[in-house]
Amino acid sequence: MRTLQERLEIFKSSDLYPVVSSEFCNGRDVCDIVAAIAAAGAKIVQIREKNISDCAMFELVQKCKLITDRYQMLLIVDDRLDIAMATQADGVHLGQDDFPLSAAKKLAPELFFGVSTHNAQEISAALAGGCSYLNIGPMFPTKTKSVACGALGLETIESLAPAVTCPFSIMGGIKEHHLEMLCKKGFKHIAMVTEITQAPDVEAKVRHLRNIMRGAL
Repeated sequence: MRTLQERLEIFKSSDLYPVVSSEFCNGRDVCDIVAAIAAAGAKIVQIREKNISDCAMFELVQKCKLITDRYQMLLIVDDRLDIAMATQADGVHLGQDDFPLSAAKKLAPELFFGVSTHNAQEISAALAGGCSYLNIGPMFPTKTKSVACGALGLETIESLAPAVTCPFSIMGGIKEHHLEMLCKKGFKHIAMVTEITQAPDVEAKVRHLRNIMRGAL
């Protein structure tokens, strides 16, 4: 099992951050999507499932972990600390209404914890709580996740970013044509959902997106 420091180093070296949810895979198997993402060289993937049973979620993450272990990727589970602990996944991504970060860290101190943030107060709280990384968003309007604040916009996220003292990702409505601009503005870890999971050839898409990012950084 990786240490927290090893997980942090992998995250720091990552670029594209694919987030996979079965409802946005065009009927394809989540494990097939994850396998394609892995084959394209991505170093991290998040499994986000809101509408399946606990048993199905456990089995899904177990299967995905076989893939991510083979490719030495980070496997992050959205929301579900219990599933992450039971499957020995690398980490958990917590929303503002999910299990409290402080309590989660006591239960699993070696897990890699991410936190969704939408404003300066939430960023400050996540940092004070000792998050491993945080996400700022949504950048643009998105249909994959509903948040009360709506899209923050590039200007707001640029104003929030300097206060972040840990690695961070951005996400929310980000498409291929945004990547070069975002990378040139200094954003190193960019999370995407449908741009990846709904691509006809997921492996080719991920390779292409990563090439854009590496060329712009």
